[in-house]
Amino acid sequence: MDTWIWIVIVIFALLAGVALGFFIARRYMMKYLQDNPPINEEMLRIMMMQMGQKPSQKKINQMMAQMNKASTKPGKPAKK
Repeated sequence: MDTWIWIVIVIFALLAGVALGFFIARRYMMKYLQDNPPINEEMLRIMMMQMGQKPSQKKINQMMAQMNKASTKPGKPAKK
């Protein structure tokens, strides 16, 4: 076979692998988020009640804001 045919086959296999990997990773993440949903206000309220605290809406809003801030903040390098 000619060299250009091998190059086309390799490029096609690479593109097919990337596309297949993307869809497999997407399906895995969708299933993971369905099985383990992120924490919402109702879950936070239940956790606080299990710990013996009476959650007010203000306290729940503060904790949700702290969790959102912590999850969106980029990681700082550790100080030595």
